[in-house]
Amino acid sequence: MMMIPNKIQIPTSVHEAGPGGDQYRCQRVYTVSRTRISLRRSRREGIPHVRARGDAFRLFAITHPPWACTSHHTVARQGSVSERQRTVRVRAAPPDHAKVKAIATMLVPPEMMAAQSKLVYQMNKYYNERVANRKAQIAKTIHEVCRIVQDVLKEVELQEPRFISSLTDYNGRFDGLEVVSPHEFEIIIYLNQMGVLNFVDDGSLPGCAVLKLSDGRKRSMSLWVEFITASGYLSARKIRSRFQTLVAQACDKCSYRDCVKMIAETTEVKLRIRERYIVQITPAFKCAGLWPRSAAHWPLPTIPWPHPNIVAEVKTEGFDLLSKECLTLQGKNSAMEGDAWVLSFFEAENRLLQGGCRKKCLSILKTIRDRHLDLPGNPVTCYHMKTLLLYECEKHPREHEWDEGAIGDRINGIFLQLISSLQCRRCPHYFLPHVDLFKGKSPTAMENAAKQVWRLTREMLTNSRAFEKL
Repeated sequence: MMMIPNKIQIPTSVHEAGPGGDQYRCQRVYTVSRTRISLRRSRREGIPHVRARGDAFRLFAITHPPWACTSHHTVARQGSVSERQRTVRVRAAPPDHAKVKAIATMLVPPEMMAAQSKLVYQMNKYYNERVANRKAQIAKTIHEVCRIVQDVLKEVELQEPRFISSLTDYNGRFDGLEVVSPHEFEIIIYLNQMGVLNFVDDGSLPGCAVLKLSDGRKRSMSLWVEFITASGYLSARKIRSRFQTLVAQACDKCSYRDCVKMIAETTEVKLRIRERYIVQITPAFKCAGLWPRSAAHWPLPTIPWPHPNIVAEVKTEGFDLLSKECLTLQGKNSAMEGDAWVLSFFEAENRLLQGGCRKKCLSILKTIRDRHLDLPGNPVTCYHMKTLLLYECEKHPREHEWDEGAIGDRINGIFLQLISSLQCRRCPHYFLPHVDLFKGKSPTAMENAAKQVWRLTREMLTNSRAFEKL
């Protein structure tokens, strides 16, 4: 008969670089027993002590923020304790969560293991009902919004043939359309003939780059000659200003002029449709076959995700340069601010989230955000969720960690990342870690969001039927 020790401790001490290269230290303690499970986190992170009783084994497999460094896992089993308690110590760096979970499986009764199956059922039900309903409503809205925007862009093209609409319907999917929220969308209009311009990314403009006239090329050779500055840079702001004027005129001429209006007091091209939806139309250049120097560190050599073939595919696909306001440059009085183009990795991010339940996970996160985290000041966006999901993919690089049975643990891990990010008031961009996605957010709004996220996380961790209420 195999003897199982009353207590097994697996202490580990590892130092990991967090997003942006910063070093973080914290301590975690997990305890699993027949009657209780507790999670302790460093007080420095300001996360309260959680204690749940009963059917809560799933906490054991929780995922931590990617910058968590020092861990201490404890697995305890109730029962008779011998006079001299036996302890087995194993050292590992980083901790092997699969082995720890296997040990826990031996020690936890079958009725507690049923909690994981119950959670999977609740998640699938939530996805098939709440998430599916959100997707259906958004699909209906997109069809209505894009029909109106297409009509506006046709008028723009008649006035200025250089602004050709690239908003095309591919079996219900529109190229260049991003859902910001159920009532807010961004549409990318791709411009032509970037050929005579050089892409310059020297790191002086975080999150941005400039397009400069090639040496020896005459200004007249560019399709966008009147938007090139005296220094030879193609000004993103000048192009956007011209496009804004054209869209305003088109709104007055198009067949939907009674239900579409330009939003004033902004340099962005934003439309209000039927007083319910906001659509931002952004001119952009697609940079295929290029990869910016500011993202050259990706992927990290120490992380086995993504697969090299996918990395090559992503870098070949390239990125976009958007003509929009750059938050990272605001307040710096940079002479290049008006000329700078914002780097966007929208397609690259979507490619990385293919496979396993990653996209399903993102849909659930977006739904929870829209229902419970649409707070004053907009401290938490769907893009924050998407970014933290990408960090979670790095933390769990194996495909089996993204099957249906693990989706609850991945969701919990992302919410813990979100709490830490809000309390640290920093959320690094996935490809550009020096860019803080929380820049410009109110500290009060982030603090309130952290409290709300913690309430949601605590409910998900302690209540196996939490998704019935979310």
